[in-house]
Amino acid sequence: MDDNFENLKIMVIDDSKTIRRTAETLLKKVGCEVITATDGFDALAKIADSRPDIIFVDIMMPRLDGYQTCALIKNNSAFRKTPVIMLSSKDGLFDKAKGRIVGSDQYLTKPFSKDELLNTIRQYVPQAEQ
Repeated sequence: MDDNFENLKIMVIDDSKTIRRTAETLLKKVGCEVITATDGFDALAKIADSRPDIIFVDIMMPRLDGYQTCALIKNNSAFRKTPVIMLSSKDGLFDKAKGRIVGSDQYLTKPFSKDELLNTIRQYVPQAEQ
């Protein structure tokens, strides 16, 4: 199966430069446009401008954490349907449940593999539109 993720805008919000760079490299290789943000405040300013198709957000961030960021995105009618995938280094049930409460669509544990990242995107991108 040859994926075509061209013209897909993906936002990666993480205070870790390594995670942002890793995700950006993997995603650009498959044709995605990648927007990165260092925290929730940074992201919220960029979301309105870039209108990403999918948003990956780290849970543990300074200023505005992933839960707060997700809740703000999902409370905005313009972005309510945008898939938000939580990123966390902890694979805890509590974190997953809390993510669901604020409206996240999925939960990905770090470090994630290329396949995990692309499989997650595949679930939210209708291939028919490609």
